[in-house]
Amino acid sequence: MSKKPDSKTASRRKFLFAAGATAAATVAAPAVNAQQGPINMRWQSTWPSKDIFHEFALDFAKKVNDMTGGDLKIEVLPAGAVVPAFQLLDAVSKGVLDGGHGVLVYHYGKQTALALWGSGPGWGMDANMLLSWHRYGGGKELLNELYASVGANVVSFPYGPMPTQPLGWFKKPITKADDFKGLKYRTVGISIDVFTGLGAAVNALPGGEIVAAMDRGLLEAAEFNNASSDRALGFADVSKICMLQSYHQNAEQFEIMFNKDKFNGLPEKMRSLIANGVDAASADMSWKAVDRYSQDYVELQTKDNVKFYKTPDAILKKQLEVYDEVVKKKAAENPLFKKIVQSQIKFAERAARWENDTVVSRKMAFDHYFGANGAAKKI
Repeated sequence: MSKKPDSKTASRRKFLFAAGATAAATVAAPAVNAQQGPINMRWQSTWPSKDIFHEFALDFAKKVNDMTGGDLKIEVLPAGAVVPAFQLLDAVSKGVLDGGHGVLVYHYGKQTALALWGSGPGWGMDANMLLSWHRYGGGKELLNELYASVGANVVSFPYGPMPTQPLGWFKKPITKADDFKGLKYRTVGISIDVFTGLGAAVNALPGGEIVAAMDRGLLEAAEFNNASSDRALGFADVSKICMLQSYHQNAEQFEIMFNKDKFNGLPEKMRSLIANGVDAASADMSWKAVDRYSQDYVELQTKDNVKFYKTPDAILKKQLEVYDEVVKKKAAENPLFKKIVQSQIKFAERAARWENDTVVSRKMAFDHYFGANGAAKKI
């Protein structure tokens, strides 16, 4: 029969065990902390630092950095810091960059169907509705299939619905479709084919290079995106005529892109925070755009002496006709292009019909309050 240890012996053993455990934990702690330290990511946008689009990229990074409590630190560099704007997809896919912020249309040269997330009339949908198709109508799965077809090692999050983009900046107002014949014009994506079909000599340039090209006479006209970007990039220095409304990019959104290996290597909780951060940034971007774009729209007129004109309906109708021809041709050449078009059309017929039937005309309300004898002036 073993002898039971006295209370002093037992207490001493407990003390020594506790001390040993503490020492072991102290030795192990640095290794654990080293593994749990901040994950740093180096990103690049496709925008100059002065463009509001680069600000949107910074906004997303800050949201995710804050949501992770500093466990993830995304640094976003402007276009050209590591690679030229149009080489972002390759750089992220190869791991030269951990991620990036841009638009899918800029990858048009890799696979024409990628432009269906931004170029064109959206089958009557706006950008937010196109994002609805992406999330709930099969677009997400089709985009994954599309990137796999070109061997792109990326995880893509389309987000941030853009308002309808202007037809662009010109030396004089555009009054008819024939005005495009021979015009040296900048655009991107499927719009290249549309404006080529209208007779323009198209040159696809990144945003930061457009104004300089117009100043040197390499371009006679160009479109980019919105009042804030166009003002910051200096369009008003080379043109005083801007044509509003167009179908060439009626339903575009931004893209947040990660290198797939880098993204999949993140903890599951962090991946979830990123996905939710995308949605938060998408909403915030659309709200900020309303505020900032409307301010710069006023200042372009009052401070920069820009004249805005509505694009004639005859030109808008011609855009739709040419777009249809371009889509038929590309669908016949590219099975994935056709598959995506059919998916979008099926969703748009239902969603756009619902919207057109149910959404009341805001223009009538605006005219009532802010017209010549607007009610707002009497309140």
